[in-house]
Amino acid sequence: MRVLKIWICAVAALFGLPGAFAQAQTFPNRAITLVIPFAPGGSTSIVGRVIADKMSELLKEKVVVDNRPGAGGTVGTKAVAKSDPDGYTILLGYTGTLGIGPSLYKNVGYDPRKDFAPIGLIGNAPNSLVVHPSFPAKSVAELIAYAKANPGKVNFGSAGAGTVSHITGEYFAASAGIKLVHIPYKGAGPAIIDVLGGHVQLLIGAVATSLPHVASGKLKALAVSSLQRSGAAPAVPTVAESGLTGFEVSQWFGIYAPAKTPKEIVAKLNAEINRALNQPNVKNDFTRQGFDVDNRTPEQFAAYMKDETIKWTKFIKATGIRAE
Repeated sequence: MRVLKIWICAVAALFGLPGAFAQAQTFPNRAITLVIPFAPGGSTSIVGRVIADKMSELLKEKVVVDNRPGAGGTVGTKAVAKSDPDGYTILLGYTGTLGIGPSLYKNVGYDPRKDFAPIGLIGNAPNSLVVHPSFPAKSVAELIAYAKANPGKVNFGSAGAGTVSHITGEYFAASAGIKLVHIPYKGAGPAIIDVLGGHVQLLIGAVATSLPHVASGKLKALAVSSLQRSGAAPAVPTVAESGLTGFEVSQWFGIYAPAKTPKEIVAKLNAEINRALNQPNVKNDFTRQGFDVDNRTPEQFAAYMKDETIKWTKFIKATGIRAE
């Protein structure tokens, strides 16, 4: 295999084929590094490692996961933005780092639309709105009515200030015209404990995190935040179908390369990512983790990301939300 790649490269050079085309023909001929800008163990690592393993198998070259946590994911993200645009350093990006973060933080050190070449969307993981069974509201409509009758007295827990769960709660409150008091935690675990104990009324967090407690009857799921129902919780309605038409907030995940990466390499990586996502075992792994596969072309992904960036920039500026 390596001899063939070297031969193709030599022929390309001999006949003066365009550099990007020749580079794409022999790509990859060494290991690819997939930077995950968070510590191991979280949802991004789960998604990233599943994709990395399957891509390694399909590309016949190792895709090495490199966890680079720090500053809400901006450290690793910025590092990829400054990397060589050759396809050998790629990023697992998501809503927080590339959709919300650049507007939420003063200086993240990168521009999500100028510094990256979107390769492919992987999928999304909606947040769920869950309450303790003793809470009087049993639906989104009842929650909104209760909050309007008790302004400022309904609180919601999130995984922390500036997280997607926090922004989902603020977006929900603004869309419903209600006031919710935000209670930030250091992660989803502590937040769930307080909701289970009845200390916090509403929890907004990943479906996969809350689902076991919903199944056991310890929590009541009111809705999911995606536009379509979650494959992991098909019986739970969406916020949109519960009365807030068009409401959509999901943690989307995708693979990015540095800007100016040759289009041929981006297209090749996109094709392999989509092949990986079409594998039944990959889809099953994602569903168990509360993720819904959503693969697109680089152009479709870029358009989707543009819409998301505009949406969150407008919302954060209008509400004055801060991560602190």
